[in-house]
Amino acid sequence: MKLFTSKLLFLTIVIIAFSSCEKKPKENKPEKNIASKPNVILFVADDHGTDALGCYGNKVIQTPNLDKLASEGTLFNNAYCTSASCAASRSVILSGKYGHATGSYGHVHDYHHFSTFDSETSLPLIMEEAGYETARIGKYHVAPEKVYHFNTVLEADPRNTVEMADKCKDVLASEKPFFLYFCTDDPHRGHPFEPEQWDTPNSFGNKTEGYAGVENIVYDPKDVLVPSFLPDTKQSREEIAQYYQSVSRIDQGFGKLMKMLKDTGKDKNTVVIYISDNGMAFPGAKTTVSEPGIKLPCIIKDPTNGVKGIANEAMISWVDLTPTILDMADIHYDKEQFHGKSFNAIVDKTKPEGWNEIYASHTFHEITMYYPMRVVRSGDYKLIWNIAWRLEYPFASDLWASSTWQGIYRNKIEYFGPRKVEDYLFRPEFELYDLSKDPDERNNLVGNKDFEEKLESLKTKLKGFQRKTKDPWMIMWDHDSSIQGTGVNL
Repeated sequence: MKLFTSKLLFLTIVIIAFSSCEKKPKENKPEKNIASKPNVILFVADDHGTDALGCYGNKVIQTPNLDKLASEGTLFNNAYCTSASCAASRSVILSGKYGHATGSYGHVHDYHHFSTFDSETSLPLIMEEAGYETARIGKYHVAPEKVYHFNTVLEADPRNTVEMADKCKDVLASEKPFFLYFCTDDPHRGHPFEPEQWDTPNSFGNKTEGYAGVENIVYDPKDVLVPSFLPDTKQSREEIAQYYQSVSRIDQGFGKLMKMLKDTGKDKNTVVIYISDNGMAFPGAKTTVSEPGIKLPCIIKDPTNGVKGIANEAMISWVDLTPTILDMADIHYDKEQFHGKSFNAIVDKTKPEGWNEIYASHTFHEITMYYPMRVVRSGDYKLIWNIAWRLEYPFASDLWASSTWQGIYRNKIEYFGPRKVEDYLFRPEFELYDLSKDPDERNNLVGNKDFEEKLESLKTKLKGFQRKTKDPWMIMWDHDSSIQGTGVNL
């Protein structure tokens, strides 16, 4: 009996000891005290290209508050979204992963109905878990809510950024560190079929009566700067003037938000990031992987690093934003869980080494717009793979209805800007450009024997990217895209 009792006692001690080991918390690097962590404001415009900002060289448009942000922080000259489509791009911003790997292939609203897989996590969830107050206001455009959940949802007219700023007062006054996701509807086009007259410019959300608290800054079409990829026509100038007005409305709301932040005394401990989801809402930019569609503004002010007025040449991508913000907030994470990498360590640099390559992945915009494209830019060279190249290039409904496009289409004009309409609508399988000599992407080097080695090198990089990120469209390298989805054993 005594032997049995001794064995039982020994077994009990072993079990207790084992249980203690099991329950011992993982030893992580100690995090900052939550109260000392920086606040983060991620301000996302809708369809705003680098073409319409004073700090990026436009001498006509009035954007004094955003220009001031650039003078007080870092302006990135080579910042890229991964897909020039609203919902797909926003999913990447908040997940740190390419949309082809998360199910975010295109729009989430109405009948489009694409959605991120339930198993994914996101920046707001991670920041909430780390003790942050998370809040969003304005355009959301991601799904499902449980993946992209914010503690607080604020309501305001997403076309009136001054009103939006006012609604953020309580968030800015939060006793906890906060993450504010501030997303405007500007300068997205207004309803694509209003007005009904095809040659009347879209409003871009502008109203004759204006918006409360916002100065109506109106531009003369003859003064605007027409980007080189667009036709210089009466219609394009009128629409660009409306676009500028919408951008100036953003700038005023941004300025109001910065003033409110300063009034709280938290401006010295708040990281402010300004970006756009994709390029301007004109054919040749939005929904394409051309430079005007994916090369975007990115301005970051981190008052803790003392950087002011730097222009950074690093190639960064929206897939890098989530890990970068987590680093800025000193929140620890598994670096392998994201496709992007943090660029926090190079925000204060001008030409950092090792940042000369980005990738892009576009599959849908609207549900009817299936046209998968994959892109690698490495140094000066850019390769585009038009996976479904046999199809006619699709139009977003608002771009199709634009007077800029209709003026060309209805008058049967051969060229849309410098490019033939036929070439815009029907694209080759591969496009290779040397952006140092051909920034407008007009001279396709595929077929040029001098660039055969470069073409194969970039194809290899693209395949490696797709393999690493588990891109379902990887199978199309070795099989005819015309049989995709037919049930044939690929």
